[in-house]
Amino acid sequence: MPAATGHPVEVGIRDEPVIRHAALPGGGTIEVRVVVPDDPYIARSELETVVVELELAGTPLAAVETPLAEDATDEATVLAERIRTALESGAIEPTAEGIEKLASTPPG
Repeated sequence: MPAATGHPVEVGIRDEPVIRHAALPGGGTIEVRVVVPDDPYIARSELETVVVELELAGTPLAAVETPLAEDATDEATVLAERIRTALESGAIEPTAEGIEKLASTPPG
């Protein structure tokens, strides 16, 4: 989205999390979120940690830190897609342990 100067404004994961929905083989849908998490002790503008979160019907299932930078939106999109695909195929479980290897390996 262009700024008042006419230059594009970079939007990072802090402002627009990457969200995908995975249909599980046994039924149900999990929300895969690559986000900068909220922290009550640090101003949102200062947060740089990026995590993958899994939620089922609003209930948190897992959260794993990633090596991604807050402005790595393209990489976050690839990561969310990899996790969605692995969940849908049944290759990984919807747990922190299940997503940890994918979350800790930056797409490249």
